Amino acid sequence: MKHNAPSLPGRVLLDRRHFLARSTGGLSSIALAHLLGGDGLLPAARGSTDPHIDPAAPHRPRGSHFRPQAKNVLVIFCVGGVSQVDTFDYKPELIKRHNMPMPGGEGLITFQGDQGNLIKSPWQFLPRGESGKMTSDLFPQLGELADDMCFIHSLTSKSSSHGPAETFMSTGFALEGFPSMGAWVSYALGTENQNLPAYVAITDPRGVPQSSGVNWGNGFLPAAFQGTPFNAAKPMANLARPNGISEEADHATRSFLDRLNNGHLDKFPGDTELSARIASYELAARMQRSIPEVSDLSQESASTLKSYGANDTNELKAAFARNCILSRRLLERGVRFVELFNGAYQNGGEGVANWDSHRRLEEQYRNHGEVLDQPVAALLIDLKSRGLLDETLVVFTTEFGRMPTFQKGVVGRDHNPKGFTAWLAGAGVKAPFTFGATDEFGYQAVEDVVTVYDFHATILHLLGLDHEWLTFYHNGSERRLTDVHGHVINAVIA
Repeated sequence: MKHNAPSLPGRVLLDRRHFLARSTGGLSSIALAHLLGGDGLLPAARGSTDPHIDPAAPHRPRGSHFRPQAKNVLVIFCVGGVSQVDTFDYKPELIKRHNMPMPGGEGLITFQGDQGNLIKSPWQFLPRGESGKMTSDLFPQLGELADDMCFIHSLTSKSSSHGPAETFMSTGFALEGFPSMGAWVSYALGTENQNLPAYVAITDPRGVPQSSGVNWGNGFLPAAFQGTPFNAAKPMANLARPNGISEEADHATRSFLDRLNNGHLDKFPGDTELSARIASYELAARMQRSIPEVSDLSQESASTLKSYGANDTNELKAAFARNCILSRRLLERGVRFVELFNGAYQNGGEGVANWDSHRRLEEQYRNHGEVLDQPVAALLIDLKSRGLLDETLVVFTTEFGRMPTFQKGVVGRDHNPKGFTAWLAGAGVKAPFTFGATDEFGYQAVEDVVTVYDFHATILHLLGLDHEWLTFYHNGSERRLTDVHGHVINAVIA
């Protein structure tokens, strides 16, 4: 019988010296894996990281990947692109070179066209708090709270267009169809209060942002995890009983439906879609009582209403102030993720309803600053006085910044995704603290540059979530909020 000679790889495997060497390497790898697993540093060691979702109780509280530093999140999203050089990013060189060409900016074309000269802020910057942090007089009351803030001056975006930039900040993708950050958080952690939504989006009194519900959408996550939009002026839609139906009749109808649904579930215990739908309707029924209670600001003291400006003669400011009070009431009742919007899609012209001031920056920002400053400052003070800031992460952000120059021929600033400011406050972050920097004019980030992926990864980390572990299988891929990018900004974590 003819025997074929072993191949070269086969001869290597049969060679005793090579066999022992390879065996030693394999045993070393096993030992290393055992040590890493014992320290919880391998994915296999922590088991499945996908949250276990009970269709009958999709918002039930779930554990985090590791010990969290924050329990809840409040995002204050300023729509339109807040100018960093007119608010929190102090640039003496911009003042020094006022009305001069920006060095290296010859022929620079931005979103709306040609740029004019460097223009200093119309507002004076002053040292605030014990830290002496320089902030502008546009936000005098917020500035006094600088010692409670962790500033990130080197945030960047991938888009200079409002819709995609809003979507990118909210979902981690410039294209639509992906879950919002709040949806990811409620999917991962659920919520403490089963009588309220896990995720609430409080829309501005003037309307919704340009990307509208994409900012609080569930994308490809189960629909239970999308945000619920309402505000202090507009109650949640379709929640009240129809006229002519008494509370007793409504209760009797729900009891009858419960019996029918439970009977069906007994026959088909694996029908998760029905379980999810039942859970949704049951939450809606509970919210018929909980939402009117949480929205009832008459329970607030006169001093609280005054501190926020809720009865101010400026009706827009008063309406936004009531939204700020609503956000606090939701947080103290255990809502996991609250997003508070300041500004709406263009309504009445460019920069009138939001921070997108291309042509009349000083006039428009003065109006917007008055609306935002006192209510948000009062909100931070209120959260701190009630002990809520110890467990709540507050995130102040916008979709991109603005140029240090004025656009040619007008008195406003164009879009600038190359460097802008956000700040964090509350649970788990250093304060007072400043991280990153833009160049001497505030044009682009040059020190410790932060991407939106990094920003999201840090927020998740403070909630006890590893952004690389939090995934959802969709269309053949394990999707993440941070896509395939992102690093936690460890320097800002307390």
